[in-house]
Amino acid sequence: MAKATRDAYGEELAKLVAENPKIVILDADLAGSTKSAVGGKVAPERFFDMGIAEANMIGVSAGLAASGFIPFASSFAMFCTGRVWEQVRNSVAYPGLNVKIVGSHSGISVGEDGVTHQAIEDISIMRSITGLQVYVPCDQYETKAVIDYVAEHDGPCYVRLGRAAVDDVYDADKVFDVTKINVIRKGTKAAVFACGLMVQKTLEAAELLAKEGIDITVIDVCAIKPSDEEGIAEVLAEYDQIFTVEEHSVMGGLGTMICEVAAERCPKKIHRIGMYGFGESGSWQDLLKEYNLDGEGIYNQIKGYME
Repeated sequence: MAKATRDAYGEELAKLVAENPKIVILDADLAGSTKSAVGGKVAPERFFDMGIAEANMIGVSAGLAASGFIPFASSFAMFCTGRVWEQVRNSVAYPGLNVKIVGSHSGISVGEDGVTHQAIEDISIMRSITGLQVYVPCDQYETKAVIDYVAEHDGPCYVRLGRAAVDDVYDADKVFDVTKINVIRKGTKAAVFACGLMVQKTLEAAELLAKEGIDITVIDVCAIKPSDEEGIAEVLAEYDQIFTVEEHSVMGGLGTMICEVAAERCPKKIHRIGMYGFGESGSWQDLLKEYNLDGEGIYNQIKGYME
């Protein structure tokens, strides 16, 4: 069943806020879009709309965390990472406060909202901050597992979510360890690490490649930081052809993280597929096609490198 990861977030947040009186919800005038409003309806006395003021939202979240609460602070990924970098670094990460930052509408799949709202640097921004964990789930079930995990984890976290409805990669009964990679398709010719929506698109590419006798392994990387270095290194050691695919700049995100692990653990040449510049306004489907991040585009890029 197709469901946006932001919708899964709202559903899981509603469950958690009902179970745990320490969880509080903050949003920056976008609760209907980020779906934090779903949780807010369960416990309106613990829901705070901070207005169009993300920096203030993060500061208040830090204060609530210092007072023993578990704040979930939501906005569009562009605004709860870029607009508030200093507050996240100095008020949340430096003191190690238990704040959960949830960025919805990430990547170019935010679509018609245009370049100003298309966060393609947020993973890079957040993974550079000391002590801040970063997760990019690919479907509704992994999203719920991530939200459960960060709610239990004592420390600052960033969770990257999307706007568009995406197909399920996993079944409802999947038991997750969100800190580990998941090999979801096994092949022999190449290994492809992907995160978020790009997991589904890479699986589409894998089917096209398989028709031409090119059988690839597809790995879902939900935990960007801390990364599953051991699991990643095992994959690197097994394959000569390595690719990364992300709906994010190729600088500083998943591809960079995999290159860092390779440099330390198992040196390999790695082909990074992602954004090499800004996007533009358009439907999310058209934008993925334009920037070769739909199934066909990923197929063409992998095949081109392998040839």
